[in-house]
Amino acid sequence: MADYGHDLLFGTFITPVAEQADRALALAQLTEEAGLDLVTVQDHPYQARFLDTWTLLSVIAARTTRVRVAPNVANLPLRQPAMLARSAASLDLLSGGRVELGLGAGAFWDAIAAMGGGRLTPAESVQALEEGIEIIRSVWDADGGTVKVDGRHHRVWGVHPGPAPAHPIGIWLGAYKKRMLGVTGRLADGWLPSSPYASPEQLPAMNAAIDAAARQAGRDPAAVRRLYNISGTFGSGAGFLTGTPADWAEQLTGLTLDQGFSGYLLASDDPDMIRRFAAEVVPAVRDLVAAGRSAAAAGSVPVAPAPAAAGITPTPDDGVRLSAERVWDESTRPTAPPPDPTLTYSPAQRAAGQHLIDVHDHLREELRTVRDLIDQVAAGTMTAGGARAHINTMTMRQNNWTLGAYCESYCRVVTTHHTIEDIGMLPQLRRADPGLAPVVDRLSEEHHIIHDVLERVDRALVSLVSEPDRIGDVKAAVDLLTDTLLSHLSYEERELVEPLARFGVG
Repeated sequence: MADYGHDLLFGTFITPVAEQADRALALAQLTEEAGLDLVTVQDHPYQARFLDTWTLLSVIAARTTRVRVAPNVANLPLRQPAMLARSAASLDLLSGGRVELGLGAGAFWDAIAAMGGGRLTPAESVQALEEGIEIIRSVWDADGGTVKVDGRHHRVWGVHPGPAPAHPIGIWLGAYKKRMLGVTGRLADGWLPSSPYASPEQLPAMNAAIDAAARQAGRDPAAVRRLYNISGTFGSGAGFLTGTPADWAEQLTGLTLDQGFSGYLLASDDPDMIRRFAAEVVPAVRDLVAAGRSAAAAGSVPVAPAPAAAGITPTPDDGVRLSAERVWDESTRPTAPPPDPTLTYSPAQRAAGQHLIDVHDHLREELRTVRDLIDQVAAGTMTAGGARAHINTMTMRQNNWTLGAYCESYCRVVTTHHTIEDIGMLPQLRRADPGLAPVVDRLSEEHHIIHDVLERVDRALVSLVSEPDRIGDVKAAVDLLTDTLLSHLSYEERELVEPLARFGVG
């Protein structure tokens, strides 16, 4: 999979509860006020407690000025496709081109039949959806000939097309099974699954099925936008969308850059949740994706975080490189064998995997302190921050010496950490799973290279004590250290978090 480069869309997925009609409208207006892009509403016409979705979307469109609206997803068995096409086109014209069309093949057949819809088998419902898509597109083609579709489930014969929508309305399919994924790749403009029914771990195989169907139909897989209905909580959990806003941002960025998703719709009727999503998650995702795409365009490594392993999300490589020098070829890094997808992990096992990330996070924080000290020395105002009790009255020579002592101490910490890994953790993993040998060997090799980079920092610091104008040499050495160390830590987490959890290696 890859990033397909679509612009990012963020929105809400609102429950149309009839007894709380004002609340549904208020959430839609909040979606716009918060700066999000899209309001979607589930469509279950047989649910007596719900407002009719198309009526609600029309009122939402009338009470907003910017956000797009869409059913998520329209129940085709209870919405005749020619009429649905004209409803969507009419609302698109009235709203200034702000309508998209989510479509579903149907479910809950007892309820559909009770409302007068036909009862279809899974295969028949997919065939009916294909016929419906053909009819809808034909009705939208106002310059085309009369619509003639003689389907097994939908027959439209001699209908004049029109009106044409104000903009090319996207048809986004809620699809999960093989047949529906194939239809998505062949015919749809977008794919709109929900995280409770398609977990992040399931997405790669489903995505691949869509891509394969698109290619077989002579389409570019990038023609199918990938959107995702998501739900979660803000807290300290380790699973998908159960952590901090920063955790959410990293995980959604990973789905964008690694799986091609470009739309995220928050399934929540909590206004505070929507506000926080819009204020803290969305801007971070936009920034991370922009940085990742820039790095990819510049030829640097992919920046997507690895998917969660054993319920733990490895730290992503942001793809930013500060130095023009490369001490290794990242494209040659081996990968660990995929784990058994049926495995489950105890809390103790997950703690073993998380421990590596926690240790690495300490090294990352210390590296930020080193860089901050260097910046302050270069400006002549180094205080050494919390690490040096905010010392801010030293001479330049003393400042340089304090910086050197701190950097040298940090270098020893990194070297000690890698030594512990080389003599303890890595041999244990090699014994536990021989398939990890290529990864273990590469990590050990990178440890030696990082040691050489650390020695460059030491040499630059020694020179800085006697030659204060050589601060640029120190900055260059630490830039290279930053590139190599952060890249290495992310690679190590990506490959080892799951084996560490599986084997309980500490």
